[in-house]
Amino acid sequence: MTLIRLGYVAMSMHVKNCSPSQTMTFSQFSKIKNKEAAVKKLERIANSNLRNCLRLLRHNQVHDISFFRLSSKLIPLVNHPEIPEWNYINPLMDELREIRSFLEEHPETRVDFHPDHFVLLNSEDKNVLMSAVKTLRMHRLLLKGMGIDPEHRCVLHVGGGYNNHEKALEQFIHNWGLISERLQEMVILENDDTTFSLSETLYLCEKLGIPMAFDYHHFLAHHNVNESWEDQWERVIGTWSHSRLPPKMHISSPRSPSQFRAHAEYVDSGMFMDFLRKIKGSVPQLDCMIEAKQKDGALFHLMKDLGNYEEVEIVDGGSFLIK
Repeated sequence: MTLIRLGYVAMSMHVKNCSPSQTMTFSQFSKIKNKEAAVKKLERIANSNLRNCLRLLRHNQVHDISFFRLSSKLIPLVNHPEIPEWNYINPLMDELREIRSFLEEHPETRVDFHPDHFVLLNSEDKNVLMSAVKTLRMHRLLLKGMGIDPEHRCVLHVGGGYNNHEKALEQFIHNWGLISERLQEMVILENDDTTFSLSETLYLCEKLGIPMAFDYHHFLAHHNVNESWEDQWERVIGTWSHSRLPPKMHISSPRSPSQFRAHAEYVDSGMFMDFLRKIKGSVPQLDCMIEAKQKDGALFHLMKDLGNYEEVEIVDGGSFLIK
């Protein structure tokens, strides 16, 4: 028997006017002649994004959803090379403290980030690597401001293949040694749907002591010949042995046979159950992040579908037991 907690990504389809990813283009920023006023506008947008995050967390609590991915676009233009550096955390502290208070009142809630694909830790380009480091620092500051232990809260892909996977993996290992321990401890690695397979990602995770978030849809879209996820599942779970958090994974369904890598509106419960039947009992708890276009709507839809399976025991609005 395994407890499954479902989560969704960043934005609600049910809570209106609640985007945590409101932004401002660099062109709009440049048109404001007073740069101090322009930065103040960025701060107002960021505070609005944080207020909407809190609204979403309250929405989740009402619906028993205790797993949530925060938007990585909370602070617009934060790492843009032509934006003057500013102390962006201090102006956000009131809103961050509100989120912190909520999370302290609901300690069962798990939140994390998935920085964008341009955060590359295996690039040979020092500027690209430094940009990735700056982005991780920003996420760490946000997590600390929310009172969240940053350990294992940022999911990343391995990075670019650069036409030589072995060299790219070696470059990741080299660059890893250049990153501070406090940033290293934040990272979770995920197998992707085009470049680095389960086996390759697992190799890095085991070698460097990084937890792995298994993406089932990505595996189906991209895996090595004769590679079986079932044969490696215990190793995947083993990467979480030193973490204080339960293992997590990603679940989504193909949009169509011709667009297999694209995410569908909802999650196919039959596809998910095929996976769950094989892993039940292998771990006490598994947190599953839904990556579907309908966001929380996909979670509600999936929970309704799962209630029709005899081996599923619904616990609450966002979790169930697979028996």
